Amino acid sequence: MTTNDAKPAPSAAPPAGIPPHYGPPISLESAKRVVDAAEAFAKAHGFPVVIAVFDSTGHLAVLHRLDQANLGAVELAQRKAETAVRFRRATKVFEDIVAGGGLRLLSVASDIITLEGGLPLLQNGLVIGSIGVSGLTSAEDAQVAQAGASAL
Repeated sequence: MTTNDAKPAPSAAPPAGIPPHYGPPISLESAKRVVDAAEAFAKAHGFPVVIAVFDSTGHLAVLHRLDQANLGAVELAQRKAETAVRFRRATKVFEDIVAGGGLRLLSVASDIITLEGGLPLLQNGLVIGSIGVSGLTSAEDAQVAQAGASAL
């Protein structure tokens, strides 16, 4: 490369397949905004769900259980949020791997939840936390999670 050759501009987003970088932890105010948006969507559709928001350090920031949400959904919502933030990917990615025959994933990573409904929360292209929703079908949980994530 000569001194006159142009250098490629740095990319704001990581290359395809590489998850976004971690950012600072989501604030309590932002976490509450995410939960409020998810709750509004859930209530509008009559969905009794549990909503968990984790920060980018993998710690629970907010846990919110709507009336009549399944008791078992409390743990599942947290596991979905934890998986999404630990791997900086939607939990649907893991559901698709297992559905496609990748059952070995379950034997090597038993703490990964392979159900749709967990999403990383992004701000300025960085993962600041995650949301996990449980209580209905995985597809319905994912709709509520997306409503919450869209609040950022």
